[in-house]
Amino acid sequence: MPTLKQIIFVLLGLTSLAWSVEPCRIQVIDQQNGWPVPLVSLTTTHHVTLVTDNAGNACFDLPELMGQPTWLTVQGHGYSVPKDGFGYAGVKVTPQPGETITIQVQRQLPAKRLGRITGAGLFAETQKLNLDLNWQDQGVLGCDSVQNAVYQDRLFWVWGDTTLSHHPLGRFHSIAAATSLRPSDTWQPPLRLRYHYVTDKSGIARNVARMPGTGPTWLSGLATVTDEANRERLVATYTKIRPPLTPYEIGLCVWNDETLSFEKSAVLWTYSDTSPEPPPHPDGHAVRWTDDAGQSWLLFGDPFPFLRCAPTWQALQNPDAWKVLEPQKSVPSQEKNATVKPHRGSIAWSDYRRKWVAIFTQLGGDRSHLGEIWYAEAGSPVGPWSHAVHVVTHDKQTFYNPVIHREFTSSDSPILLFEGTYTKTFSQAPSATPRYEYNQILYRLDLDELSAKKPE
Repeated sequence: MPTLKQIIFVLLGLTSLAWSVEPCRIQVIDQQNGWPVPLVSLTTTHHVTLVTDNAGNACFDLPELMGQPTWLTVQGHGYSVPKDGFGYAGVKVTPQPGETITIQVQRQLPAKRLGRITGAGLFAETQKLNLDLNWQDQGVLGCDSVQNAVYQDRLFWVWGDTTLSHHPLGRFHSIAAATSLRPSDTWQPPLRLRYHYVTDKSGIARNVARMPGTGPTWLSGLATVTDEANRERLVATYTKIRPPLTPYEIGLCVWNDETLSFEKSAVLWTYSDTSPEPPPHPDGHAVRWTDDAGQSWLLFGDPFPFLRCAPTWQALQNPDAWKVLEPQKSVPSQEKNATVKPHRGSIAWSDYRRKWVAIFTQLGGDRSHLGEIWYAEAGSPVGPWSHAVHVVTHDKQTFYNPVIHREFTSSDSPILLFEGTYTKTFSQAPSATPRYEYNQILYRLDLDELSAKKPE
């Protein structure tokens, strides 16, 4: 006869086996093209939420629901499933250990979500399923909006405030990295971009723009210009910030290839009672433009140009050489008999459309105050911009500072790629989305599909 001690060991072993049931894989795909869809939330009736990763996977590991008919509410920021007779948008599934359940979602707007390109856990759900174990994250958990410029035949990246794992205070003086100009051969999910970060001795991305003074350092207006010796100079505008979000100094800085850091070049403005607001200065995103007279310019806009100067180091340092422009305040919408008020964004020339194109966040959107993204076109970078088309939505979440990546594809490609910062900040969202919060998400807009719906 087994002793009481032996019986207890057996029972404990059975309990342990019950707790370690093999998970069920739930994969969410776009029913139109079969691509995996990241950032889709699946919520049970007892409020457990799973969020798909870059491979469109969610690891269902709830022992209490294994083998049980289970309702999952589906919320996908522009991707959805049909509602049932009671008005609930979701699906009923029966998870089984080791099996795969596929959920097809319908894309409601033109842009396709490709996935996250910053942060950690890009394939966390997939790896919990014992798949894609070779992928390794790069030590950054989250980072604010990006600035890009082509420098020394590579794409230079600068991000703002950055979240690390070791402490709530991460990096607050900008981090930087480089990639090839086309860091991916195919722009469809699952997306996996890797960066050559500027790192500290431990191999973690470090600050690259620590300017004198208290508070964070933010960079904007990143651009490559030439100096009097015809050398490339990577330049930016820095802003020093006091809590909560108050600028107190703005100036120019330049990249030092030896120290791998930005260094102060000139102070453009310092807060005072007599000068409470900064004057016009290089800011936002920079694009090159040659006007009808053949003159080359550097345009700064966010989204539409508000300042121009010659693309030289000398002109950029001389405010008297800058010309202030009046950006368009609103864009007529094609989808409604109304106008759209831009918040932030960027522009680029499209050889495919033979027009300038813009991607921008709408100020005061219907489903999200700063989470609706629009596309527009113009014959000139200074407008007029028209026929705005709604291309992305983020329910109650913010998606700000979108940036077009025209360099990711050939100049005549119909594919337009853009990223933006996903966060609950400035939104009505009750909570942050795990892993996605405060990170960059890349979208793809196929202009050949869009042009079939737009007038020339």
